[in-house]
This record gives sequence, structure tokens and C-alpha cells, in this order.
Amino acid sequence: MTHPKTKILVDKIVSVFLMFLMGTMVLNVTWQVLSRYVVQNPASFTDELSRYMLIWLGMLGAAYVAGKDQHLAIDILPQKLEGKAKIRLVVLINLIVMLFAFLAMVLGGSNLVYITFILEQKSATLQLPLAYIYSVIPMSGLLVMYYNFYQISTQLKTQKQ
Repeated sequence: MTHPKTKILVDKIVSVFLMFLMGTMVLNVTWQVLSRYVVQNPASFTDELSRYMLIWLGMLGAAYVAGKDQHLAIDILPQKLEGKAKIRLVVLINLIVMLFAFLAMVLGGSNLVYITFILEQKSATLQLPLAYIYSVIPMSGLLVMYYNFYQISTQLKTQKQ
């Protein structure tokens, strides 16, 4: 079983990193606009950097929201069920999400990171290895799996009471 204090710590780390990413992205885009329209000499790196920060923000943000159980969901059936049937359905849904996160995000994302690392692909302007950019996919997948495991353990603990 996962300890609630561990989840609180993970939530805090992810939320602080998301706030840092968002703040940095705002500064980056502000500099992009200022350099383009005020200075008349656009910075070449800002467009690519903001694109990569948006990718990280989207992927980690989706995992964070899933951990808060505030993601978009069609919850008609869970609202109609009660007791053990509802708990079983919630556990099943979380298991399916975990399976998807593992197959698509962790395995698929790790494969993408590995291929781009082996091929030594780099970004056009910043010359960053794309493997670093894509590494957010398996990391987010692991976060989604952690959060779903936590939700399952919480549901099973509720069922025992």
C-alpha cells in the first residue's frame, strides 16, 4: 500500500516543477514578443524552447491532474453504482488506465527515447538531444501508474472498512 505522505510529497514536487515550467514559459514567450516587436531582432531559440516546455507542461500536467482525480471522465456508471460494485468498477478503470500508461507511455515512450538517443537526434535551434525532450513521456507514464496504484489501494482500503 502507498502511504498518503508519499503521495503528498510527489504531488508537491510535481506541482512545484509545473509552476516553474509555466513561469519560465511565460518569461520565454514574453522575451520572444519583446525581441520581435520592440527590439526588432527576434531571438531564435524562444520558439523551440516554448514548444518543448509546452510538451513537458502538458504531459506532466495530465499526470498531475490524474493524480488529483480531476481528469476528464465520463462517470455516468460510477455515479449509479454503490458499495462494492462501485469500488470494483473504479479499481477496474484504474487498472485499465495503468495498463495503457504502461504500454503506451512507459514502454512506447522509452522506446522513442532509446531510438532518438541511439540516432543522436538533436533539436534544430537549441541542439538539445531529443531523447531529453521525449523522456517526459515515460516519466509521465510512471506518474500516472503511481497515481492509479494509489487510487486502487485507497479504494481497496475503503472496501475493507
